[in-house]
Amino acid sequence: MAIPNRNINYPTAIKYGAGRIKELAEFCKANGIKRPLVVTDKGLAAMPMVAEIMADLKAAGLKAALFADVRPNPVEENVLAGCKVFKDGRHDGVVALGGGSGLDTGKMIALMHSQKISVFELEDIGDWWTRADASLISPIIAVPTTAGTGSEVGRAGVITHPITHEKKIIFHPAIMPKVALLDPELTVGLPAKLTAATGMDALAHNLEAYCAPFYHPWSQGVALEGMRLVKDNLVKAVKKPKDLDARGNMLVASAMGATAFQRGLGAIHALAHPFGGLYDAHHGLLNGIIMPYVLKANRRRIEKDIGRAAAYLGIKGGFDGFLKWVLALRKEIGIPHALKDIGIDTKRLDEVAAMAVKDPSAGGNPIQFTERQYKALAKKCVTGNL
Repeated sequence: MAIPNRNINYPTAIKYGAGRIKELAEFCKANGIKRPLVVTDKGLAAMPMVAEIMADLKAAGLKAALFADVRPNPVEENVLAGCKVFKDGRHDGVVALGGGSGLDTGKMIALMHSQKISVFELEDIGDWWTRADASLISPIIAVPTTAGTGSEVGRAGVITHPITHEKKIIFHPAIMPKVALLDPELTVGLPAKLTAATGMDALAHNLEAYCAPFYHPWSQGVALEGMRLVKDNLVKAVKKPKDLDARGNMLVASAMGATAFQRGLGAIHALAHPFGGLYDAHHGLLNGIIMPYVLKANRRRIEKDIGRAAAYLGIKGGFDGFLKWVLALRKEIGIPHALKDIGIDTKRLDEVAAMAVKDPSAGGNPIQFTERQYKALAKKCVTGNL
């Protein structure tokens, strides 16, 4: 088989290490940011570490302000409100702080604050990103406080459409953060349930990137090692929350997953997106619940690849052994077996299936499921019929 033409980029500057949040002001200045808008969610904004970060930025002479009107599943309204604060405060850059919601909203504010079009006109379709005026996009410093989404190394953000409830992937190459600051000390206070859910998000990114049917050996290698880091560290991070080595390795696994999934995602995300949009459920938790059902549905196309991954991860039994490991991991860290366990029912499966088959992630699934197949798969995820 001839090797196809591919465009491959790994450009993010990653600053990793415990305590490196103290260098945030320095990174802002190095990237021309004098008036940063710190974007995070309401829960995080109330925590002492955010007050410390704001104090450090101001002590360094930066005119920093805080914006925290961000929902767990961000909507256009959050972006518009943030853009108004950005312009009113004459800010010149964004510090995106938090989990996926804070990171994605921060990136969208940096992208949209002075554009003349809707954020949804920049959905990740074809060359739609060229509709934006790139000269108006402000620099971003990304600081994750969870190990899951990996949005700190990505060129996109996810925003829920207010009418259709679809999660839309908004893309522009210029919203790649100038710096991703990975400080494991910032994740120590994350509750066990969120550590588990975000960790399963990181695993889903690495797993789907590894299985995607596209030529991208760089991403496949990164994804394989990302899965190993999750295997060796997620349980530790959940059960021993002050273990900085485990926390740090999970941050790296998260960033690796988001780096790798330029190879593609798949049906885990294609289903998690509509379930999240329709039921306002946590994205990482949805990925963790849905994962084994999609693994089994894709078996005939991925069995050999999963067998190789299992061997690398030290899991015996090939595909079956890998599936058993996923199920055991979920049980050990408290991830429910079925979507019904978190209040999701079968009433909207037609909507879920219609949205899933159109989701950009579906294009990376090893098997191109039909809408009917997505409905059947979604039902299994809800009822727990593995």
